[in-house]
Amino acid sequence: MSEGMRVWALAGIPEVSPGDDVVALIGASLDAGSPEQRLQEGDVLVVTSKIVSKAEGRIVAAADREQAITDETVRVVATREHAGGVTRIVENRLGLVMAAAGVDSSNTAEGTVLLLPLDPDASARALRHGLQRRYGVRIGVILSDTAGRPWRLGQTDLAIGAAGVAVLEDLRGTLDSHGRALQVSQAAVADEIAAAAELVKGKADGRPVALVRGLGRHVTQDDGPGARSLVRTGPDDMFARGSAEAYADGWKDATAGDAP
Repeated sequence: MSEGMRVWALAGIPEVSPGDDVVALIGASLDAGSPEQRLQEGDVLVVTSKIVSKAEGRIVAAADREQAITDETVRVVATREHAGGVTRIVENRLGLVMAAAGVDSSNTAEGTVLLLPLDPDASARALRHGLQRRYGVRIGVILSDTAGRPWRLGQTDLAIGAAGVAVLEDLRGTLDSHGRALQVSQAAVADEIAAAAELVKGKADGRPVALVRGLGRHVTQDDGPGARSLVRTGPDDMFARGSAEAYADGWKDATAGDAP
């Protein structure tokens, strides 16, 4: 077990534009810091996916954000009307179930929205390989985004892309402190790291990258399966439909035989 960890946000990363080299921007920030804050073996960098989306040109003109959400949606999970419109929880093209399909209209120019990276795991791998070449140390990289939780108020950051990190720690079959075998315990390590990093990055502080030190036991030699392996959809999804949608489906099925 780790005896502790340190987490701090990197300073000096400028506004990112399409085509920018994110490895170079992160490297410049690291190089400008104190020697003890340079990358070390086993460090994990948590990168807000928004800057990767900007660098990859995932900015689209959208007079109507709702249309952008529709375009990114592959399955509607739940909808809820409110004073400001309709919240849509959907499965997007990446298999992620999120509000608004992950389409973001904050911190982007008026009349545009940001889509999530096309392949967040591939983006994390590219960042990892570039930074490892630059510094010669083994690190992990997590791409994070913000999401709500169905049974809890507020939002937290989670991993939508990962490379070089054991994203899930499977504790099943190990013994608890009383000698009983654990049956279902699996720690979502990548999500926990992403959430911890958000505490120092913030939403409006202009610090989209955090360095996490002290979790080297979770940093792998290879890139690993990525954050996509954490997604639970299909047969394993116990909450595939919202209450209103499930009620509508049941009503439709119940009345199907009444048609003349």
